[in-house]
Amino acid sequence: MAKKSESNPGAGAAGGGEGKPGKSASAAPGKSGGSKKAAASAPAAAVAKGTPAAPAATPAEESKKGSPQKQAYVPRLRHRYVDEVVPKLKREFGIENTMAVPRLERISLNMGMGEAIQNIKILDDAVEEMAALAGQRPTITRAQKSIAAFKLRAGMPIGCRVTLRGERMWEFLDRFISVALPRVRDFRGVSPKSFDGRGNYTMGIRDHLIFLEIDYNKVERPKGMNITIVTTAGNDERALYLLRELGMPFARPDAR
Repeated sequence: MAKKSESNPGAGAAGGGEGKPGKSASAAPGKSGGSKKAAASAPAAAVAKGTPAAPAATPAEESKKGSPQKQAYVPRLRHRYVDEVVPKLKREFGIENTMAVPRLERISLNMGMGEAIQNIKILDDAVEEMAALAGQRPTITRAQKSIAAFKLRAGMPIGCRVTLRGERMWEFLDRFISVALPRVRDFRGVSPKSFDGRGNYTMGIRDHLIFLEIDYNKVERPKGMNITIVTTAGNDERALYLLRELGMPFARPDAR
């Protein structure tokens, strides 16, 4: 019995690791190869039966499933308009259709720089400052006709303007009412007589340094501007009620 165990080459290879590998060593690769073929044939069998295999989910789809959907940003003043001002306007003026309720359409900022005729750098500074407080690049306005007394020729740049709509309009009006107007020296409210008869309100600002976006150290001289609030009210009474409910600080009739 001892001689048979010594002459068995498979036993020696398994015990000492010398010589050719036995049957036990060669069986492992065969089994792994068979499992790969079975895994590869599984989608083909599913397609043959008429049930296509489900595609693997991408990382973006997996992240969407795990994270909650983000809500769209709504400015604070617009949220107040929808929740508080619209119901008040309906009760006050007897409006049944929500689409007929007066609303803000756009806000226009206009800054005239007559000194730009002699020094164009003043206009460049005005464009940068208006872009900072409005959040978008303004358009340069040019002279429509030539005036010899002012040394003005048609086409010369004399100012800048910008029109705000949507979220930027609501954000600017909120900052203007809540932050900028309280910084005006001896402020007693804005005039309620600056409507144009069709529900649009225009007011003038003498010093643009009331806006926090303007760097005081980089301004050579204060600049004025006109602010026009365009609404769909149609008349001054509805526009006055709309702006007052949004927080516009109108002066009292008895204020001097």
